[in-house]
Amino acid sequence: MKICIFGAGAIGSYLGAKLAKLPRSEVEVTLIARGKQLEALQTQGLKLEENGSEETIDNFFATDDVNTVEPQDAIFVTVKAQSLPKVAPSLPALYGQATMVVMAQNGIPWWYFRETGGEYEHYIIRAVDPEGTIETNIPIKQVIGCVVYPATELVAPGVVRHIEGDRFSLGELDGTKSDRLKQLAQVLRQANLKAPVRNQIRNELWVKLWGNLAFNPISALTGATLDRICEYSLTRELARNMMLEAKAIAEKLGVKFGISLEQRIEGARNVGAHKTSMLQDIEAGRMTEIDALVGAAIELGELTDTPTPHLSSIYASVKLLEQTILANSV
Repeated sequence: MKICIFGAGAIGSYLGAKLAKLPRSEVEVTLIARGKQLEALQTQGLKLEENGSEETIDNFFATDDVNTVEPQDAIFVTVKAQSLPKVAPSLPALYGQATMVVMAQNGIPWWYFRETGGEYEHYIIRAVDPEGTIETNIPIKQVIGCVVYPATELVAPGVVRHIEGDRFSLGELDGTKSDRLKQLAQVLRQANLKAPVRNQIRNELWVKLWGNLAFNPISALTGATLDRICEYSLTRELARNMMLEAKAIAEKLGVKFGISLEQRIEGARNVGAHKTSMLQDIEAGRMTEIDALVGAAIELGELTDTPTPHLSSIYASVKLLEQTILANSV
């Protein structure tokens, strides 16, 4: 199977490293990267720090030019949601007749209402696809939903550290358990990753989002790690109120939560002293996933007539923080 990782950042590099450890006769891995990350991948390989050891992997092709890559059987799109509209026009160069496009971003995805047959089937979530650019370049029938659980850090160009988690949940948008989905899941399992096939991928998406939309922006604003946010009573209560607003929205959309709110908070606390990806972005002076995580939730709150005072306040604060950081970097 030919598999392309489009966006070899922290998650993309971890996934690419695990897949590239398989024999080339089983999986051919291509990593799409740029800048210093691409240079490191091409000259020194990909170093994976995992379970207290470091391994260098070079069984892959790395490039920034999609036109040098053959059509792929599967593309894991691992760029962050805020970058997707810009890079989406590059994806069609990688398509074959049956290419699976696995959307591996945090937050509420652009495809959320597609293939549901519901009242919002054709609604475009402007917070994540404001101009419709993503949908124009990614045929919906080729899309596979994905909920990403590993916590990773890109500690240096070409060096990815795995902190915890190894699950990539997969699901067809219409809920079917297709042969292509089973085949893809089997490849991930061969790479020693968990890859459960879900018939209700949106339910699981919301469980992941439930914590991310609270803990990520709070960490970005405070500089605190997950354990501190969950253990400090005031930020724990703030996260809880944000999660209650999100739960109300999701339930109006038919989502069923398989765990309680307190279980979700404890799950985040148990990750320990981990900097969220949004905090890492802020510290690096980059734009964040705030629109996909919180802006989209607020938009769906408006769509379902659900008040979002806590979400809206935190969203405004992070957006101003982004503007401040960008202004200071000029």
